[in-house]
Amino acid sequence: MGETGMGSEAAHPDDVKTLHGMGYAQELARTMGRFSNFAISFSIICILSGGINSLAQGTSGAGGAGLGIGWLVGGACALLFALGMAQIASAYPTAGGLYHWSSILGGRFWGWLTAWMNLLGLITVLSAINVGTYAFFIGAFGPALGIADTYTAKVVVVALMTASHALINHLGIRATSRLTDFSGYLILGGAVLLTLVLFAHAPTRDFSRLWTFTNYSGAAGGGVWPETGSMFSLFLLGLLLPIYTLTGYDASAHTSEETIQAAKNVPIAIIHSVFWASLFAWLFSCAFVLAIPDMKEAAAKGWNVFFWVMDQTVPGLLKQGIYVIILVAQYICGLATVTSVSRMIYAFARDGGLPASARLAKVSPRWRVPVAAIWTGALLAVIFVAWADAYSVATAVTSIALYLSYAMPIVAGGLAFGGKWKEMGPFDIGAIYRLVALACGAIAVVIFYIGTRDPNDKALLFFGWIAAITALVWFGLERRRFRGPPIGDEAVALRQAQIAAAEKAVGEA
Repeated sequence: MGETGMGSEAAHPDDVKTLHGMGYAQELARTMGRFSNFAISFSIICILSGGINSLAQGTSGAGGAGLGIGWLVGGACALLFALGMAQIASAYPTAGGLYHWSSILGGRFWGWLTAWMNLLGLITVLSAINVGTYAFFIGAFGPALGIADTYTAKVVVVALMTASHALINHLGIRATSRLTDFSGYLILGGAVLLTLVLFAHAPTRDFSRLWTFTNYSGAAGGGVWPETGSMFSLFLLGLLLPIYTLTGYDASAHTSEETIQAAKNVPIAIIHSVFWASLFAWLFSCAFVLAIPDMKEAAAKGWNVFFWVMDQTVPGLLKQGIYVIILVAQYICGLATVTSVSRMIYAFARDGGLPASARLAKVSPRWRVPVAAIWTGALLAVIFVAWADAYSVATAVTSIALYLSYAMPIVAGGLAFGGKWKEMGPFDIGAIYRLVALACGAIAVVIFYIGTRDPNDKALLFFGWIAAITALVWFGLERRRFRGPPIGDEAVALRQAQIAAAEKAVGEA
């Protein structure tokens, strides 16, 4: 990754100049180096979170191939999105990047819709991450501590956890970055340790398990997926494991205005976070499949498959040490996600896209972070936890909403490439971008299909309500009211007095 840490690279005058050229003030503290920008995305992807908590989506579906082949397919798809996102992030390095990109490349409505999809995905991924952390804690330490898993306990613990994330974020980006930098190393080290331990204690070296398809739907898979005779459908459902895990790398774009030399460092961080997460998650998953004593018995354990395999293969003290590493990484994963959620809220609000926009876009002069946006994002995530209840619902909604929001600016960029969009950033893959955009659009459609086939119909119901509400809000109000980001020299020029006032308010001028 090159130089590491916060502020490890000299501040570059082009950062602020570029931001002013897009009509925005430098209100947030620009202190993050290349590694910090990478680490915040890598911490949200956190293969020790979704990659572990969602294992049953693969093992209780198509069996070993659901992981051995599923991770290769899912990782390749995510890398295409990372390439597309990196291309645009280099040209337009702003907080809330996806919304801004869609507005410039696809128009005002396309930007507004992207913002809502991304915001929905970020709130639900925060919910899913913290519910998963709670479930992991109960599975790893609950029996020994005598803690019962109840709905009330889950909501209370998740609320307290999310509040602590918001508090740390409230104290400034430096506090958060120190923890996410640490998390980057912790996740890498933890994944390598877990892979080696599982492989060393594996009762078999039957590598054919990694490409063997077996139908574990229905009762055979602990009820994770409904019973079906279609292996293809089961494999697609199992792809929710890598698809859900490989989300959150838009955090590098959301923290663009806090990153030094963002046009160069953000695209690199996006691609690296997805590549290394995919590679280490695949290696860990392969070792996990080999460590399973009996595939049929493991599939029947459903959502408890990870703890069952660990109990069967790994010695007690070593196992508990690994659990502690995983739990810490999962906690910081939620912390990094609050950062990403709050920057999306802040960016959308400063263009008037949300209720109480003036308050949500306000940056604390002391902490140089959007305090109201931080606490609002945290509150919304807890509310979703109380409504959705099931972890599988949160992961399905997250996968759909985030990948739709990723695809929207990428597809718009593909249509605008070489026409309306001629000026690229330092990172440029050239005309191949059009093919990347086409592939991302097709993959997003497949993800929507997979996610809405979840056995709990709350995911499809939720999106039905979202579609209805979105149409009512846009045609009833926002189509006339919402102006979007400043686009064009004249619109940016009108913002100059506002930019000067905003920077003076936070002491940047």
